[in-house]
Amino acid sequence: QLKLVESGGGLVLAGGSLRLSCAASGRTSSNLPTGWFRQAPGKEREFVAAIDWNGGATLYADSVKGRFAISRDNAKNTVSLQMNSLQPADTAIYSCAAASGPSAGRRVVAYTYWGPGTQVTVSS
Repeated sequence: QLKLVESGGGLVLAGGSLRLSCAASGRTSSNLPTGWFRQAPGKEREFVAAIDWNGGATLYADSVKGRFAISRDNAKNTVSLQMNSLQPADTAIYSCAAASGPSAGRRVVAYTYWGPGTQVTVSS
């Protein structure tokens, strides 16, 4: 089993930045395609960003493109999400997820392992 734990969430003013981290443990090879998703109160979980197993390819939701950047450090078994120019609409619980297959993309069902999430709150 693979365990994922997010960190780095918090309260920030609009226009500010946060950096989220997703730490993986419990599996010999944790270099899996990884994504970030978010869920705001009363809304469905939505895709934010994804990265392939070696960081060679990334994918972003249109709503965060140009503001967020996903990256990974396989030596440290971590995937990060740098979030800049945050807006109140970005307020949500952010979760990282890893896929057991060779690719994952935007679809929630493609991901096997999920972290508990970290709260991001952006105030205006």
